[in-house]
Amino acid sequence: MPKPLWMSRRTWIAAWVVLCVAGIAATAALNAFPAPDPQPEKPVSAECAEYIADVEAQLAEAKREGNDDGVLAFSRTRVGADDCHDALLDHFSGDR
Repeated sequence: MPKPLWMSRRTWIAAWVVLCVAGIAATAALNAFPAPDPQPEKPVSAECAEYIADVEAQLAEAKREGNDDGVLAFSRTRVGADDCHDALLDHFSGDR
């Protein structure tokens, strides 16, 4: 003989209650811990700092001109120039 329908509904309701309570408890536990301290900025070479300032100036100019679509391309082809890739990523990672 099959189980009555009301037993099945009780089981589903009990399962949902358990899942909701577990989710609320997990959220409370995660919110109880403070956010980690931000990493200190790494020192940047003078050349990279100048390059970052140039990129920011170009971004500001594009914004003033109304070309603020979020896409700009920069290239550097000077021989012997510092590799500023990591410095650029570190500097602009907060803008995402």
